[in-house]
Amino acid sequence: MTLAARGPRYRRRRATDLIAKVLGVAATLFGLFFLAWILLVSLRNGVHALNLQTFLQATPSPGGQGGLANALFGSLVMSAIGVAIGAPLGVAAGTYLSEFAERQPALRETVRFVNDILLSAPSIVLGLFIYTLAVRTVGHFSGWAGGIALALIVLPVVVRTTDETLRLVPNVMREAALSLGIPRWKVTIQVLYRAAAPGILTGILLGLARISGETAPLLFTALNNQYWAENLNGPTASVPVVIFQFAMSPYDTWHDLAWAGAFIVTVFVLLLSVGTRAYLLRNRMDSAG
Repeated sequence: MTLAARGPRYRRRRATDLIAKVLGVAATLFGLFFLAWILLVSLRNGVHALNLQTFLQATPSPGGQGGLANALFGSLVMSAIGVAIGAPLGVAAGTYLSEFAERQPALRETVRFVNDILLSAPSIVLGLFIYTLAVRTVGHFSGWAGGIALALIVLPVVVRTTDETLRLVPNVMREAALSLGIPRWKVTIQVLYRAAAPGILTGILLGLARISGETAPLLFTALNNQYWAENLNGPTASVPVVIFQFAMSPYDTWHDLAWAGAFIVTVFVLLLSVGTRAYLLRNRMDSAG
């Protein structure tokens, strides 16, 4: 049957499909272009500071030479604290919403609504909240406060992904396990978590990618520290805050380090996001196979 014989409705659908594909490819190329542009500009401006010294020495004094070692360490530690606090709470809350809140639909929808608000809340608001709750209470900035602020950013991401991933697990698996007399909590841990593990892990990694470049919450909680912090009970350096501070300075060496830090953060987030997507895709292909 020729294209003309199939009627105008078929031709309209084909044209709509072609337009959608063209727009999708154009949007993808548009995003990739600016991503490559950001990476190239960051690399070009920070290449002078990208050396072994950047990863081994602390941030320099004004006009001096140094690196980003203390800032990289502070970002790593506070991000780890954020994930260590936010991920378990998020998995527990998402599990409750998906598996144990069916008898309380009003409460379940309220929690989901509040979680969506927290998910879209500006990070600076969360930083101010932790500043009021933790920093002003103890009287000083700290890395612990920074980690807690980052945990509030990770939490709603993990709650959403855990809730949605567990709801995608077929009810047949629940019913089969429950019919054998297995307790509900054991079904959740040994059956549902195994089936939903790739999606839950993806949510945790996406939450980590999101907090890797956060600056505003750390300005109000961890502040900054030019030197190695002896412990997390005092001001702690982080790469995003150092980039913010050095980019506004009048010193060329600080500008180079700011560009180098921006390139490192961008590459880290990019690799983490791509790795997460690849891991999820591989698990989907294994499940389909």
